[in-house]
Formats: sequence, C-alpha cells, structure tokens
Amino acid sequence: MTISIVLADDHALMREGTRHILEQHPDFKVVGEAEDGRQALELIEHLKPDVAILDIRMPKLNGVEVVRGLKRCCPDTKALMLTAYDDDDYIFTLMEAGASGYLLKTANSKQLADSVRNVYSGEPVLDPAIAIKIAKLWTQRGTSRQGGAEQLSPRELEILDLAARGLRNKVIADKLGISIRTVEGHFNNIFAKLGVFSRIEAILEAISRHLVTADEPARK
Repeated sequence: MTISIVLADDHALMREGTRHILEQHPDFKVVGEAEDGRQALELIEHLKPDVAILDIRMPKLNGVEVVRGLKRCCPDTKALMLTAYDDDDYIFTLMEAGASGYLLKTANSKQLADSVRNVYSGEPVLDPAIAIKIAKLWTQRGTSRQGGAEQLSPRELEILDLAARGLRNKVIADKLGISIRTVEGHFNNIFAKLGVFSRIEAILEAISRHLVTADEPARK
C-alpha cells in the first residue's frame, strides 16, 4: 500500500522539509507540490491524491477554500492541515468544511507520519495542543452545548480522554483490551449524548465542559 500525497505551502523550505520527512517512509509517495492554494487545488483535481497536506494561510486561495474545493472535486482525498497557533479562526471554519486533521507545524517527524496514516485510514487527527486552545474558544463563543446531554459512562469518559490525548481507535482498543468495533460503538454513544457529529467536536465539547483534559499527550 502506498499513500499518495500532495503538499501545499507557500514557504519552499517548509515544503522541502516536509517532503524529506515523508520520503523516509516507503508507504508514502509525494506526487505533487504547490506554492499557493489555487495551484494546490488544480494539482489535487488532476492527481486525486489520497492525502493533501495543506498550509492554512496561502496566497490566491487559503486552506479553507482549498478544502471546500477539494470536497467538491475529490471527496475521497483527505485534507491534513498544518497549522500555527494563530490560526484559530480558520480551524472552526475548516471543521465545517470537512478537513480531516489539524497538526502543528512544530510537530516531529513521527507525529507527521502517524497523522498522514490516520487521516488516510479515516480517523480524524487533532493535535492535543490545538484541542486545548480551540476548546477554550469553543466555550467563549458559546459553541458548547451546555445542558441537556446524558451523563457519560466511566468507560466513555476514559475513551474520550485517550482520544483527547491524540490516540487513535486501534491504540485505544489495545490499551483498554476491547475491540475497535466496541470503541466505535462507544464513540457513537458519546456523539449522541453530547449532541455532536464528529470525534473532533466530541473532544472539544468534552474539554470545554472539563470532562477530560489534553494537557499531556499519551504514549502510543
């Protein structure tokens, strides 16, 4: 299995560094690079990669516009956003647009590789540091759905806490000695109880209500 990737960032050194990291992994293949959003969308439409690694702030089209266009032309391509700490406003909009993951530009090579594999396999990625910051804004903006939710069970809280620390479903399942299907079932219950529709929203909602924390990433 080879995961095809398009890189988009207006900083050449950032692209070169990211490409160098990805090329160390035999299951990754960088099929195209773009220096602005318009070029990125054109490459994605032409190459239809498995994953597009996108900067949020780019000339011509920003990351939000690229993700919206990507969803129209290539719905099977997963968007992994590389974000800086001052991209809060964009992340809310990107969640609605359908980006699959959010990773800090300070992430190490293992985090980047793991994130690419996770979004490719259908598991959303939310860097714990971003989760903490965005959850605070989530509450300040009144996005949090206070009241009316059923109480989460101890096992549901345990799973949410591990997810908030960046663990994917398979690792959560192994850690708790349960099946991946059981983990997915718990997430469906969590979504219903919190009144959300995605894993990322559930994490943000739980952090904003102080049900879980994401202060220290768990060991995978």
